[in-house]
Amino acid sequence: MKLKFFIILLLLSATKAEAQTSALAIADSLYAVGNYSEAIEELEKFGDKSEVILLRLAQAQKANGNMAAALANYNSVLESNPERILTAVEYAKLLSSTGKLKEADSIFKQLVKQYPMNANFHYQLGLVKEKQNDSTAMNHYNITVLLQKNHQQALAKVAKRALVSGKLLEAERLSKQGLDTNPTNLTLLSILAQAYYFQKEYKLATDPFEKLVSLGEGSEFIHSRLGTSYYHLEQIEKAIDNFELALSFEDKNHATHYSLGKLYAMTGNYKKSEFHLLAAILLKDQILDEEFTSLGLTYKFKDEPKKALEYFNRALEENPDNERAMFERAIAGDSFYKDLETRLKLYEAYLEKYEPTGDSYLRKLARRRVKDLREEIHMAASAKEDK
Repeated sequence: MKLKFFIILLLLSATKAEAQTSALAIADSLYAVGNYSEAIEELEKFGDKSEVILLRLAQAQKANGNMAAALANYNSVLESNPERILTAVEYAKLLSSTGKLKEADSIFKQLVKQYPMNANFHYQLGLVKEKQNDSTAMNHYNITVLLQKNHQQALAKVAKRALVSGKLLEAERLSKQGLDTNPTNLTLLSILAQAYYFQKEYKLATDPFEKLVSLGEGSEFIHSRLGTSYYHLEQIEKAIDNFELALSFEDKNHATHYSLGKLYAMTGNYKKSEFHLLAAILLKDQILDEEFTSLGLTYKFKDEPKKALEYFNRALEENPDNERAMFERAIAGDSFYKDLETRLKLYEAYLEKYEPTGDSYLRKLARRRVKDLREEIHMAASAKEDK
């Protein structure tokens, strides 16, 4: 009789276990395809909820946006079994993401104390500290890298801090350290490119910037820096191509139009140079003397001295100490005005302001032209007297 009763109990237990397994499988399937509400309904059908059920519920509730319920279920599991480390980690991460930073800090601090050699626990504690604007966050990121030298997220944190702090060689070293393991880490590629760029290592900077573009990360920021890098490498066509791409992301960027205006002038395409320099002037709401000077030079090369004069004068109105604009105004006036005295006065005005402190080459040219003009004026006067 006892044996029969025992067999019946075993069969009932097996049947119940099989039913639970089947119900769990249904809930898991629903969760896997994103039917979180239906998965929760299946799990809620269990009367006596085991730790497994509570954890599945917490997972589904979290995915469904019911953070309070998820937190409650994680907490229930930990109260009955505080040794569940992975559950404690998930609980603390959810606490952090819902703004309960002190509670999350407490849990991760305890985990770091219990497992001081666990790199991820230090990293997670660093994230919580960073959210609290606690400066010790960086200590935990550094410890993470010491414990796990290729920890991608921690390397990104410490490399970025080095870049922002101007420690460019350190930023370069740390980003390379991470890229050795994951060559397509977008954050580290960006940091490496910028570290080279700010060191003026333009040839080295182009490789990571170009890789970011090939990975679909092209942007105004990246293409404008590529444009600048290629300009310094004297690859003018590539510089133009990248500044044009930068405009496709942000077409109202004054600096991009200004750079294109100067670059097109260097290639002799004065029509496009004029267009972009005029756009730069329209878009900038600060002092415009450099833009006016560049546009004046474009008109100079287009052999339009009247327009060149106009913009050199406008440059000097914005900034009376723009030496290049004052010198170029004299050159433009020399081409435009017929009156020799008027032409002479422009050079004399330049020399009066910049002798002897100005650019030596420009002063030499101005003095030579003053001498020539005075001779022309003297000869013209003599010719009149002879008549």
